[in-house]
Amino acid sequence: MISEKLSNDKRRSLTTYNHITYLLYVVSYFTAGLLWVVPIAMNYAKRHDARGSWMATHFDWQIKTFWYSIVWFIIGIVIISFAAGGFGVSMIADSNNIAIGSILVAGFGFMIMMFTFIWHLYRIIRGWIALTDGRPVP
Repeated sequence: MISEKLSNDKRRSLTTYNHITYLLYVVSYFTAGLLWVVPIAMNYAKRHDARGSWMATHFDWQIKTFWYSIVWFIIGIVIISFAAGGFGVSMIADSNNIAIGSILVAGFGFMIMMFTFIWHLYRIIRGWIALTDGRPVP
């Protein structure tokens, strides 16, 4: 059970802070991800202030969302890069079979990236709704 150790002023301050970080994650979609690092740095900077309260779940939620998204996005990029190399080899070897395989593998990498994008957006929306309702995230 999470204890409620925060004063009302501190809770309001951290709630506003979390609203800002959730907003920055959403805005980062319109900046080609350039703002993505700002809310994660903000979460690490204030995470200790919420320790032991339900607010801590929001900091942890956003941090985990960020890192899992980075890992899965990189996996998608690596798969696509591997497939692009195979596609290049198929052009040199004049092999349609390698080209088709490379396109399928690239499609799989792209699907991983799209799933990661949707999953990230889902987590941000779910967390933001929980914060607005004044409850922790799982």
